[in-house]
Amino acid sequence: MRVKFFLLGLFLSVADASNAFEKTTIRIGVQAFGTLEWELQVLKTDPILNNAEFDVQVTSLANAEAGKIALQSGSVDMIVSDWIWVSSIRASAGDLTFYPYSNTSGALVVPKNSAIQSIADLKGKRLGIAGGELDKNWLLLQALSQKSSLNLNESVEKTFAAPPLLNEQIKQDRLDAVLTYWHFAARLEAQGYRQILDGSQILQGLDVKRNVPSLGYVFKQAWGQAHKVALNNFFKATKQAKSQICSQDAVWQSIVPLTHVDDAQTLALLRQRYCQGGVDNWGNAEQQAADDIYQLLRSVSQNKLTGNAEHIHAGTFWVEN
Repeated sequence: MRVKFFLLGLFLSVADASNAFEKTTIRIGVQAFGTLEWELQVLKTDPILNNAEFDVQVTSLANAEAGKIALQSGSVDMIVSDWIWVSSIRASAGDLTFYPYSNTSGALVVPKNSAIQSIADLKGKRLGIAGGELDKNWLLLQALSQKSSLNLNESVEKTFAAPPLLNEQIKQDRLDAVLTYWHFAARLEAQGYRQILDGSQILQGLDVKRNVPSLGYVFKQAWGQAHKVALNNFFKATKQAKSQICSQDAVWQSIVPLTHVDDAQTLALLRQRYCQGGVDNWGNAEQQAADDIYQLLRSVSQNKLTGNAEHIHAGTFWVEN
C-alpha cells in the first residue's frame, strides 16, 4: 500500500512539474505580406529560438482594422499596431499596452527626373497619400510644411488611396508624388523613383531628435502581466530573428518567398529598409519624444486622431520588468 501511495505521489509530482513548464501559447494576428511574418518564420525554423518557453499560434488578418477587432474581442492575444491607437483605447478605460517593433516609417517619393526637390516644391502638385486624411505621415508632413508657412493641405491636389493603387497611378503619370508606406516606397525606388524624405527625416525637421517607433506589439496589459516571462522571451527571440535576417544571407534567402518579390534590386531595398527599422533604444527619452509627436499630431488633426487627451495616456507603453 505504501508503495502504491509513493508511486501515486511521484506521478503527481511529475505531472505538476510538466504543467509548470508547459509553454505559453501566444496567439498573434498577422496581416498578409507584413514583415512580422518574416520573423515568425525564423522563430519556427530556428532550432534554438524554437525551444523558447512559448509557442506561437498565427491568425491571418485581412487588414489593420480586423486586427484591432480580433484583439479587443479576445480572438488573438497580440497584434502589431501603433501607440496612438493604444493611448486612445486606454483613455476609454481599455487596458491595451504597446512594446516597440519597428522604427521604419513611410516616405515621400517622386519620379527620378521630377523637379520636386523639397516639400515647398509640392505646391500645386498632385500628391497621392496612403492611409487617409488621418495618416500619421501625412499629418506630420503638414506640420513640417507649416514651419515654412505653407499650408500643404490646401496647396496640393490630394488623392487618398491604398498603396498599391498609388504606385500604379504615379507610374501612369497621374500623380506627381506619393507619400506611402516604406515597403511600397522601396518598390518604387527599385524602379528608379527618388525618395525626397522619409518619416525619420520629417521628425528631425520637426525637432524630434529621437527615433520613435511608430509600430509595436499591442496586447492587453492584464494578459501581459499573467504571461510576463513568456512575453519577454518572445520579445528577445523576435529581436534575434530580426538580427539573423539582417546579418545572415542564408536566413534572408529563406524569407524571400514571403516577400512575393523576384527582382533583386527590390529585394535588396526591402531588406535594407527593414533592417534600418531596428529599435536600438527605448526608454524615457524616446517615450518623451513620443509625447512630443503626440502633441504635433493632436494639433494638426485638431484632436481627430488623438482624441481630447492632452498627453499619451499612462500605461500606453509596456514596462518589461
